[in-house]
Amino acid sequence: MNAPVTPDDSRFTVHASRVVGRRSALLWWLVPLAGVLTLFGYFGPWVDHKVAGLAMLGIDLGEVVKFLPDVRSGQLVLWREGFYVPLVAVSLALSLCAFRAEFRYPWVVRALLLAGAGVAALNLLPPAWTPPRMLTPEFQQQTIAIGVCLAALALSPFLALLPARLTGGILLVLSLLAIGFPVWQFARVLPGIGVLYNHLLAPGWGVIVMMIGLATLAVAGVTMIVGKQKL
Repeated sequence: MNAPVTPDDSRFTVHASRVVGRRSALLWWLVPLAGVLTLFGYFGPWVDHKVAGLAMLGIDLGEVVKFLPDVRSGQLVLWREGFYVPLVAVSLALSLCAFRAEFRYPWVVRALLLAGAGVAALNLLPPAWTPPRMLTPEFQQQTIAIGVCLAALALSPFLALLPARLTGGILLVLSLLAIGFPVWQFARVLPGIGVLYNHLLAPGWGVIVMMIGLATLAVAGVTMIVGKQKL
């Protein structure tokens, strides 16, 4: 026979249910907010300038760094594709979370999340791209990243079946990589850009907003990892 439920057991069950509910409500907002802030910052100015034509957006850096004298001479070695990691992180995170049961997103929100995942993935394409150009060694990594992101988008209903802790771990790793690679490399190239502009440069607001967005995504990942609910 089952043991009788005591008042203490009942209160514990109610408390646990409320904790799970608050955690789910927090995650409901964290993931979309992280996506919006990250993309807003990524497409914002990383090198700000009063002359609009001299401002550099986060998305520009993957192409611009190829033409910096220190990079062209080989004195500064960079992983150029590292500047695109935030796009990959956002695209995969939104695809992973759009259909998760604990979020209970309505279809309109799911559609917006998947649209954001698609926009992030397609912005990995270089300017004036062509299919043959995407198969050249210079752009092979971007082509692979686009393929992975679009595959995740297409399989998002199935990815929602992954354990919560695994998904949270993926979000945490993606957010840390998306902060680490581009911000570290940006700090390395900023002095050289300052030399070209003939004055000392400070990071623009775009990189700061992007970091806040990715930190929010990291919080969402940690929240999923430490959660007690089984999905």
